[in-house]
Amino acid sequence: MLEVSGLQAGYGLSQVLFDMHLSIEQGQVVSLIGRNGMGKTTTVKSIMGLLKPSAGSIRIHGKEMRGATPYRIAQAGLGLVPEGRRAFGSLSVKENLLATATKGGKWDLARIYKLFPRLEERQEQLSKTLSGGEQQMLVVGRALMTNPQLLILDEATEGLAPVIRETIWNCLATLKTEGETILVIDKNLKEMARVVDRHHIIEKGRQVWQGTPGELVATPELSHRYLGV
Repeated sequence: MLEVSGLQAGYGLSQVLFDMHLSIEQGQVVSLIGRNGMGKTTTVKSIMGLLKPSAGSIRIHGKEMRGATPYRIAQAGLGLVPEGRRAFGSLSVKENLLATATKGGKWDLARIYKLFPRLEERQEQLSKTLSGGEQQMLVVGRALMTNPQLLILDEATEGLAPVIRETIWNCLATLKTEGETILVIDKNLKEMARVVDRHHIIEKGRQVWQGTPGELVATPELSHRYLGV
């Protein structure tokens, strides 16, 4: 589904990614984990065309997409739940969802409302008046309305109340059972273990380890060395 190899990227003279590798097969749920500042969000921005890499390869279904514009990346089947939510504040919940909707896919308003009933209750409400947790549900729903072949979630549970975090993780568990392909960036290893098939650890712009949640738990020195836990 997605293959990233030898990726180099940064901001101005500050290089962040040096030789980043990442691969995701169809139907897999994988994570990208590491300490803050190691290049997780930069990797996502590079994949989504929000940042132009200086070298390397980004292949989606085997087609080279490095340097493509964000809308081309979206057309290729990638949907993003960005860090910091970023709902369209002046639009209603329903308008936010319809703004990104694509035709002919399995995700529509009815399915989003079934996944997140609270959004249906507030569908005519401006998104800027929602709570942080409700906005996060909305942004997840908005990404699903693009009917993505790969859903990317960048810190989707950061700063949320425990009950809302649980709602998001339950949503991901549901998506996994339905065969969705997902890349998740998060700090909660316990919750990720419920849904993730493989972890990828990033350190200073490079992937330094990959393996199953069970293998990560069985090797505690990895968490101490690369995750600070």
